[in-house]
Amino acid sequence: MEILTTVLSVTVISVSLAIIIIIAEYFFNNYGECEIDINNGDKILKVEGGSSLLSTLAAQKIFIPSACGGKATCGLCKAQVIEGAGPLLPTEEPYLSAEDRNNNYRLSCQVKVKNNIRIIIPEEFFNIKEYITTIEKIEQLTHDIKGLRLNLPEGETIKFKAGQYMQLYTKPYGKIKESVYRAYSIANAPSDNTAIELIIRQVPDGICTTYVHTQLSENDNVKINGPYGDFYLRGNCDEIIMIAGGSGMAPIKSIILDVLEKGIDIKMNFFFGAVTKRDLYNLDYFENLAANHANFRFIPALSKPAPEDNWKGEVGLITDVVARNIDDGSKMEGYLCGSPGMIKACINVLNTKGITEDKIYYDKF
Repeated sequence: MEILTTVLSVTVISVSLAIIIIIAEYFFNNYGECEIDINNGDKILKVEGGSSLLSTLAAQKIFIPSACGGKATCGLCKAQVIEGAGPLLPTEEPYLSAEDRNNNYRLSCQVKVKNNIRIIIPEEFFNIKEYITTIEKIEQLTHDIKGLRLNLPEGETIKFKAGQYMQLYTKPYGKIKESVYRAYSIANAPSDNTAIELIIRQVPDGICTTYVHTQLSENDNVKINGPYGDFYLRGNCDEIIMIAGGSGMAPIKSIILDVLEKGIDIKMNFFFGAVTKRDLYNLDYFENLAANHANFRFIPALSKPAPEDNWKGEVGLITDVVARNIDDGSKMEGYLCGSPGMIKACINVLNTKGITEDKIYYDKF
């Protein structure tokens, strides 16, 4: 009887605490209606408080770049918050320089709308649109990379720069109960403006890449928004070096096609690295481009070719291959797309070839 009484007492206390917490959350986290002043009164939003600035703006069809889906791991969603942001959070500190902080920049995914707030964002963000696309084609490019072609709604077109990216949204599936989004570079040329092509590699346990690789079929609808990004051709030289691996081919392909279509007088060297031959794709496509355009050179390379690959091309780390094939790069620009480690290693080798950091542009993923 004593044990039963003790259990009941503990249960009552636990339930009471839970109720108190729920009531406290309701009263203290119920911020009510808040006002977001954008660009000194150019646009005033009346919103329900409590969510991040990033998601609150997205709900109003104003999209801030965010490659990580609001997890504070990419640092792209910076916005100037003039008033109402609250104290700087530890999650923001790695992504904000001293200059950023002096100019009131914050990560919009970490700033919660709790009261009236004033922000400054680039005018171009108002031109970013959301589309419900239809999958025209899914192509298995390698064992872990798929290519998608997404048709825009009939009659709609999109304007983007070669090298920019879109954000793709999932739907709930399996144990994933909420929609998430991630950034993927556009692979087609800007002239192909009624569709978006993406190249997506499956990441182990990646919510969005697993969704793409296991849940999507042709004719399905997919929500995307964009375009975003400042990875695009500057063209302030006569020759460029482009380096990519895996799905990093996407923005490089878009830039190459754009240059060739427009007849821009610039020489392009595209180094594409992989481990074994099964990790390579679009070889015939780029080799045909190279055969038909004197200003384009394609150099694929394998770091560890398997015996059965019968590989006759370049062998070694892509940095070593670049070093062997480029002599003087002092009058060139570099365009890189890949992992942070790959980007860092490539910047180092380009520096040794005379390409200064202010002439190297990159897209990390």
